[in-house]
Amino acid sequence: MVIIEAKGLTKEFKIFRRREGVVGAFRDLFTRQYQVLKAVDNIDFVVRQGELVGYIGANGAGKSTTIKMMTGILVPTSGHLQVNGFCPHRNREKYTRGIGVVFGQRSQLWWDLAVIESFRLLQRIYRVSEVDFQQRLHRFEDILDIGDYLHLPVRKLSLGQRMRCELAAALLHNPTLLFLDEPTIGLDVLAKANIRDFLKEVNQTLETTIILTTHDLGDIEALCSRVAIIDQGKMLYDGSLDQLRAHWGEDNLEEVVKDIYQGQQPPGVKGWGE
Repeated sequence: MVIIEAKGLTKEFKIFRRREGVVGAFRDLFTRQYQVLKAVDNIDFVVRQGELVGYIGANGAGKSTTIKMMTGILVPTSGHLQVNGFCPHRNREKYTRGIGVVFGQRSQLWWDLAVIESFRLLQRIYRVSEVDFQQRLHRFEDILDIGDYLHLPVRKLSLGQRMRCELAAALLHNPTLLFLDEPTIGLDVLAKANIRDFLKEVNQTLETTIILTTHDLGDIEALCSRVAIIDQGKMLYDGSLDQLRAHWGEDNLEEVVKDIYQGQQPPGVKGWGE
């Protein structure tokens, strides 16, 4: 079953270019110069139910922009996008009930409330029954080990503790699709290992489809059998991790990705990234 289908997906931003100096600022009052930036450039992308896909690229490659279009935050400039049977930005209220989102640098929890109070608010927003809420909460307490700080304000939590709670919050309504944008950023080794184990279990036992963007290639190697690489808005590669290594004849994923970021082509493969 296809969960995400994108064809010719494109997102352009119109950026105002300021001229230098006082004279330049005065001229900008009357005539403005703009630059059109293609953050995502005509990509095709299909994800099926139960897949755990690593979506990687350099800073500014277009990863977060793609995720924001798939979650309905941004409207595509052109192309076709269907997720869970919905057009994300047109059917946003119904659509968001079936997805979970974790942005590593933003929080969906209320900063001054206790964690359990944030969970209770999300329970009401997503209309989760009390029975389901308690079952899922106990499960998250066991797997993520969040029981000791459920009654602490979110602002009192460490980064690792908060990220565990963010994951629990994103999964309270049992979504079929989970978007993770750098969920392990800034975490220590133990916190990363706990979150990776949790994501594996969610993917395998609940068949939750997961799209993971990260700069930590350890996350990709530990979790993903499939990887998609984007650079300057264009899709360079979409396939298995084993095939990616085979193209380069290189086991070290960090070296492979570094070569891709530097614009190199794999030995003996023509038309890479076209």
